[in-house]
Amino acid sequence: MIKSETKIRVRYGETDQMGYAYYGVYAQYYEVGRVEAMRMLGFSYKEVETRGILMPVVDYTISYKKPAYYDDEITVITRIKEMPKGARLVFDYECFNASGELLNTGKVTLVYLDKSTGRVTSIPIWLQDALKPFFGL
Repeated sequence: MIKSETKIRVRYGETDQMGYAYYGVYAQYYEVGRVEAMRMLGFSYKEVETRGILMPVVDYTISYKKPAYYDDEITVITRIKEMPKGARLVFDYECFNASGELLNTGKVTLVYLDKSTGRVTSIPIWLQDALKPFFGL
């Protein structure tokens, strides 16, 4: 399993009239966690794209438990729980406030696209090889 932790502070412009972090910003927070998880594997998203692979989101789900507020520091925990197979890469998320309270959970599924053809493709060998040690393979 792959696990990374990223700290994000809720900015004023990310809050709604109730003073809560607007529900839509969590997609961005999850993306930050995803980018950092990929960086932990030794790849930036930019490098993945340079190697000819795009990774669009095809599914996004979230379950809200508690709100975050302006200036709260949130910890985004990003996990890849299973070795990716085929054309999909699934990230699981948990967001916690500084008191350790669970704010939400989510899941984002991406697919691999060949940049030159725009078609779905299997996981690239170089990415598969980078993931294997985390799954005992």
